[in-house]
Amino acid sequence: MSMGQNGDEPTVGQLVANASKDLSSLVRSELELAKTELKKTAVAAGTGAGMFAAAGFLALLAVILLCIAAAYGLTAAGLHPAIAFLIVAGAFLLIGAILVLIGMRMLKSAKGPQRTIETSKESVEVLKAIGKGDEDETYALPEPGVRR
Repeated sequence: MSMGQNGDEPTVGQLVANASKDLSSLVRSELELAKTELKKTAVAAGTGAGMFAAAGFLALLAVILLCIAAAYGLTAAGLHPAIAFLIVAGAFLLIGAILVLIGMRMLKSAKGPQRTIETSKESVEVLKAIGKGDEDETYALPEPGVRR
């Protein structure tokens, strides 16, 4: 099936070699393109993360300033400054305690991967039975994600 008999046309081997070189070149080019795109994406993601961090820091500063303003507002309403700051601090402690209770309730209601644990136990039992030499019975490992 060689076509190089007359010398003008390349042989099948040459065509395969050229196709291999072209494919290799294409794969290298695609990898370089992917690297370039990922680099740009990583830079953009890093910049975005930095912006979120800066926004979070500024929000924290705003909360602190609002707390001070609330305490001074209570002072302007006629309370002693120490009592006003204690009231603001107490309000934050109360909010924190409520959030802790809600978080504890949510953590107690969280459950582990029940189906995974169940199928893992079944797999261990089957493997133990096979290891003991119970060859008179046919065992099948549970299918992943299939509930029995």
